[in-house]
Amino acid sequence: CRPRKGSTCLVVSDPKERAMKIALVHEWLDSYAGSERVLEQLLLEWPEADVFAVCDFMPEAERGFLQGKPVTTSFIQRMPFARKHFRKFLGLMPLAIEQLDLSDYDVVISSSHAVAKGVLTGPGQLHISYVHSPMRYAWDLQHQYLREAGLTRGVKGAYTRWLLHRMRLWDRASALNPDIVLANSSYIAERIQKTWRRDARVLHPPVDIESFTPSGSKGDYYLIASRIVPYKRVDLIASAFRAMPNRKLIIVGDGPNEAQARAAAGDAPNITFKGRLPRAELIALTQGARAAVFAAEEDFGIATVEAQACGTPVIAYGRGGARDIVIAPPDAHPTGLFFQHQSTESLIAAVERFEAMPNAIRPEDCRANAERFSAAHFRQHFRRVVDEALGIVAA
Repeated sequence: CRPRKGSTCLVVSDPKERAMKIALVHEWLDSYAGSERVLEQLLLEWPEADVFAVCDFMPEAERGFLQGKPVTTSFIQRMPFARKHFRKFLGLMPLAIEQLDLSDYDVVISSSHAVAKGVLTGPGQLHISYVHSPMRYAWDLQHQYLREAGLTRGVKGAYTRWLLHRMRLWDRASALNPDIVLANSSYIAERIQKTWRRDARVLHPPVDIESFTPSGSKGDYYLIASRIVPYKRVDLIASAFRAMPNRKLIIVGDGPNEAQARAAAGDAPNITFKGRLPRAELIALTQGARAAVFAAEEDFGIATVEAQACGTPVIAYGRGGARDIVIAPPDAHPTGLFFQHQSTESLIAAVERFEAMPNAIRPEDCRANAERFSAAHFRQHFRRVVDEALGIVAA
């Protein structure tokens, strides 16, 4: 391998003398969500890989994406009450992830939003970490987390602050472990630089754009499809549309902040709560929406891409991962627009701007934009990152 000037090249031990051994390290397995979609695509690209995780409590009905692969777990798997409360063992997870023996593997790929990047590898191994986010609750969102969890005072609060302090020290130290760090958005790359002082390449996560497709017809309603949790700011969207009685809003999803969102909506007849819907109904509503509305500061924002894949414009808060996804004026072929403040006034102004440009955003442009985030694109680019690091292809 001959690295270019200013770059590095890592050669694994005897890669040509035997089959390459690959380990995929996941955080924990308990439900099929965004990070599990990443693991699914990595297994499709490297079906011969072995899978490791802190613990595995994935329900049988959701295990199909693992392709029947056994999962090697840590001692957390056997801790009392771990099935329901494994997150309470967060303080032990750095130790647990470091006990996974990966010494027989040439390439280690970790998918990390907490501790997975902390696996131990040697100088003859390549470790690439795909980072969904540094531990937000241990870094810049610590104070928000403590408030929402009711841990600002008392002995339990003091212990939690001490624990998060220890986690920050370990998190910064273990950030040196990977040879290559990949971030799921430019926003996360910035957070990685801020918290770990490491540069990260951006590789957007895979989105199922094959299921979300345009239908050819649009309704007269706006749509928010989301878990109703505090940071999603569904209450803000409901409040804004309560002040716009001539514009319909459909809210799909549920969650612990639903009561606050309903209170913000009041008895406004133009706002409809649908709760959780079957996937087919969600897709149909997304296809027919005049625009999808998002008010959260997301790490990435898969639902934003799904809306674009349906040919649906997006009105989004202009921070976080949405800036990687939505193409806003004055750029050519816009697919949506941003509002700059998490306030009802800012969102209302954005809706009015959107309606003043009815023909500027075309469904075909939204769909073309979404195709940048396909699963095939993700696999192709991840494979190239690995091959470049191994010297199989030129960087």
